Amino acid sequence: MRSRRRLRWAAIPLATAVIIALAGCTQAQLHGFLPGFQEGEPAVTNHAQRISNLWVGSWVVLLVVGAVTWFLIIFAAVVYRRRRGQTGLPEQLRYNMPIEAFYTILPLILVLGFFAFTSRDQAEIQQRAETPDETIEVYAKQWGWDFNYLDEDVYYAGVQTQPESLGVPGSGLVESTVPVLVLPVDSTIEFQIRSRDVAHSFWVIDFLQKMDAYPHHTNFITLHTQREGSYAGKCAEFCGDYHAQMLFTVRVVSQDEYQDYIQSLRDQGFTGRLGEELDRTDILPMQDSPDESAETE
Repeated sequence: MRSRRRLRWAAIPLATAVIIALAGCTQAQLHGFLPGFQEGEPAVTNHAQRISNLWVGSWVVLLVVGAVTWFLIIFAAVVYRRRRGQTGLPEQLRYNMPIEAFYTILPLILVLGFFAFTSRDQAEIQQRAETPDETIEVYAKQWGWDFNYLDEDVYYAGVQTQPESLGVPGSGLVESTVPVLVLPVDSTIEFQIRSRDVAHSFWVIDFLQKMDAYPHHTNFITLHTQREGSYAGKCAEFCGDYHAQMLFTVRVVSQDEYQDYIQSLRDQGFTGRLGEELDRTDILPMQDSPDESAETE
């Protein structure tokens, strides 16, 4: 009875401390310090919250398992240590079936649980929309990006991002050379992701999603934009010497701004669609992109 009372009195302040700590968490802490979340603002996309929940939930379970494991290791080392005056070996035990069954079955349950939740969320995230508001074909290339706005019949041809250190004082990037992908807010977007040469990976950091790009194969990302802003993107698959400069920027803008941007591409003559025939040899390292002609469907 006394031991139960002690446990009860110990649990009360522990639970109180946990509640106070969780109540004082910021948005960054509650989402595991993942990007894409701001106080009082919606997540950048509709999938970000689900991805954050899976990430944070997994870490909570793993931290509990780690804490219990370290407690048992330290407990055994302290309680069963050799005392002064003791000689010889302590009593040897073998084949404790309840304990062996426990540390076999529990990890199996954890692995199956992680698999079930990951499979559920992955199926939801990778589901394609029947009628997306915009369909954008993404072509990765060494070392830049092209974007075909299929529903608008216009395109954007990107070049390799140039470092300032080549001729401008100060380290950094020449912003005008960073490819730009413009998206309308509050819209369902389908990305059709392809590569012209080697394996790349399309990654918008604040979206918490990335998808590999392969030659002669199309991968898809479907999401709903929820917040305006400018977000960094990059290639997440090592693809050659200038992989680190294969960057781009995503701008989520209002519907009116998006239509103005599409019209600006038309005004510049960027109509049609860029196809697979534009290979990596057209953009040599550290040089500007040549004029790229459009393939009109």
